[in-house]
Amino acid sequence: MAELLNTWRWIKDKRAFRDFFTLVCVIVSALIQAYVIQVFIRPAKLLSGGFTGIALLMELVAEKLGFSFPAQIGLLCINIPVGLFCARSISRRFTIFSFINVIFTSIFLEACHFQPIFDEVLLDVIFGGFIVGMSSVIALRGNASTGGTDFIALYVSNKTGKSIWNYVFIGNCVLYTIFGAMFGWMNAAYSILFSFVCTKTISAFHHRYDRVTLQITTTKADEIMKAYTASLPHGISCATVIGGYSRKQMYLLHTVLSAYEERDAVRIIQKVDPAAIINVMKTSEFYGKYVRPTIE
Repeated sequence: MAELLNTWRWIKDKRAFRDFFTLVCVIVSALIQAYVIQVFIRPAKLLSGGFTGIALLMELVAEKLGFSFPAQIGLLCINIPVGLFCARSISRRFTIFSFINVIFTSIFLEACHFQPIFDEVLLDVIFGGFIVGMSSVIALRGNASTGGTDFIALYVSNKTGKSIWNYVFIGNCVLYTIFGAMFGWMNAAYSILFSFVCTKTISAFHHRYDRVTLQITTTKADEIMKAYTASLPHGISCATVIGGYSRKQMYLLHTVLSAYEERDAVRIIQKVDPAAIINVMKTSEFYGKYVRPTIE
């Protein structure tokens, strides 16, 4: 009973629970990456993108030259210096958990042995690209990453507030050009398609830097503004309006925030005024002062 109570207190600790959730995300992500490499990438003779692709290419080149340099070793060698450099802009916690992801990916590649599913290369490309993209999304949603180009992409995004996944895809194409020149252009072409599916999957499911606009119609403007500004680092404006049906005086609140903060904002507003009308609109461009959500 005492152990259960201690476990419950640990779960109630928000920081401990957040760290536990992140750890689960990075381990699951690492297992999925190892699975994709063994089930889809290697059997189809593909090359994944990013630093994983570089590590796999180093492994193939080493085999061609007659010696062994496992991809799991390459992953560690490449990620460590880049991660340490990007840690200046990305938090220490984020960097540590990303390194944990890389380490577990290397361990799973060595310890696990998954068997291929398909005999068709195109199926390996589509399913493998989607699944490995989701592995990155899982790590990112846990406030970590799969390392490699994720470090670089988030480093730049954290500096500029812009997503650069399309540029990551272009960088991967350069890698595939080298791969194609050495190991065949057909494999390189399939690998580019694999990377495209992966990149689009990440762009579709990871929206950290997307912004939304909230328009709130309420009769409790002061209470909502106080609760909102106390919980979120964004400004909120207020205008007096007249209800078209009731003809009563009401208030229209307006604020811009990140897509990740939307649920928290809605919860705060509805707690103060359950009758508030909230309209959520996607914001494609925003000019002016804006506090970006930090990576913790």
